Amino acid sequence: MKIYSGLFESIISVENLFLAWEKFRKGKRNRKDVQEFEWLLEPNIFQLHRDLKNRRYKHGNYHTFYIQDPKQRLISKAAVRDRIVHQAIFNILNPIFEAGFIPTSFSCRIGKGTHRGVLAVDKMIRQVSRNYTQPGYVLKCDIKKFFRSVDHQTIIQTFARRIKDEDTIWLLGRVVESFPDGMPIGNLTSQLFANIYMNEFDQFVKQTLGVKNYARYTDDFIVVAQEKTYLSNLLEPVKEFLHQNLSLELHQNKVSIRKYQQGADFLGYVILPHRRQLRTKTKHRVLKNIDQRLREYKEGLISRYVLSQSLASYRSVLQHADTYKLTKKIQSRITTALTEL
Repeated sequence: MKIYSGLFESIISVENLFLAWEKFRKGKRNRKDVQEFEWLLEPNIFQLHRDLKNRRYKHGNYHTFYIQDPKQRLISKAAVRDRIVHQAIFNILNPIFEAGFIPTSFSCRIGKGTHRGVLAVDKMIRQVSRNYTQPGYVLKCDIKKFFRSVDHQTIIQTFARRIKDEDTIWLLGRVVESFPDGMPIGNLTSQLFANIYMNEFDQFVKQTLGVKNYARYTDDFIVVAQEKTYLSNLLEPVKEFLHQNLSLELHQNKVSIRKYQQGADFLGYVILPHRRQLRTKTKHRVLKNIDQRLREYKEGLISRYVLSQSLASYRSVLQHADTYKLTKKIQSRITTALTEL
């Protein structure tokens, strides 16, 4: 395992802070807080650099609000200044830790994502079942209140195993401790930190338990095997590791072992032999969100461009499943709504 030092100067360099600003502001330039920061961009960046260099930097408070995705989630948004620091940290640390992540960890990684995760699990099922000709089972688990349960001391200790740089650990501690309960959903750093935190579990599953067919997306993970007993026997060591090493627990109502013919429910899709379907809740959410976007467009709240971008993203979701009837239904709604204008 490679050890890193001297990262602090790279993170807080003026060049990296300006790069962080450029990445952060994409798609946000019409927001008032972003415009206010940009109005005095150079003084703001140089002051932030000085505060970081002299270890005077203090993370600000969060603005919290709820979204429906599909269940209600509490989002915590940091101030612009702090989000630039998050991006600056991400710029330097992500390449370092990314190299050590397993190939079947799919959350918030370049070249991974939801669709790649679904395809990987589909492939695992086909391989285990020898193209659906042999028995096979799928263990599906969900970690209870993951972001709220991340232990601050544990995540900082995880950083310290790879980073021998007191100043960098100080800065990471500032970000971690800025949120009293676990990690906030909404920080760019939370996405990276979640992968670093759960990589400890990934390595345990792959290296210690020797599990071959395993995939994870944030706090959801799947194991595919021929024997149901094998999967049942994994549960106790998995629970013990999560509890003792990461202060996490499985959501008991979201642990299941099913025959693959019954469908593997993962990331909004149900993976079945020879086909993939959208989960029923996902179908309802897609229809509801499209109807909302069409209403917003008709009321002049969003532009034709924003509408087309939204519709394109939903078409991307649909194209990864067998959704011929649903696609026709959606297209009919879109056509009807646009002809009424």
